[in-house]
Amino acid sequence: MLRTHLDPSLILLGAEARSAEEAITLLAERLEAAGRVRPSYGPAVIERERTMPTGLPLGAINAAIPHTDREHVIAPAVALAVLREPVRFASMDDPDEALPVRIVFALAISDKNGQIALLQAIMGFLQDQRALERILTAQTPDEVLSLVAA
Repeated sequence: MLRTHLDPSLILLGAEARSAEEAITLLAERLEAAGRVRPSYGPAVIERERTMPTGLPLGAINAAIPHTDREHVIAPAVALAVLREPVRFASMDDPDEALPVRIVFALAISDKNGQIALLQAIMGFLQDQRALERILTAQTPDEVLSLVAA
């Protein structure tokens, strides 16, 4: 499921961002350039993140899964940023807790049922700390895709 929505052109390795908003903007720009989302997507994701944070406390390597409503989506996709340095995302479990995040999956989903299945696929993948370690050291988008497909 995850592999079918993640295209090599939507994977950013060694991305530079100084904040969660910058990381989201990088991914939104990539999704928009690929024709997958409307220009309203990035601002809508940032606004949603303020009230419903998506930072996931996973242990040594944390992740975030920012997303927004389907009206901002043209075609389903997932964009992935592997950040050079962590940025702070508020925790989904405790919004007052800021988590250092290096892996950000931005979801562009047009179907609510598809969103649930995709979130489950991502959550399953994120449980594997070894896979997360390998993503941090991946040199190419194809290398990331092989980890996601495993």
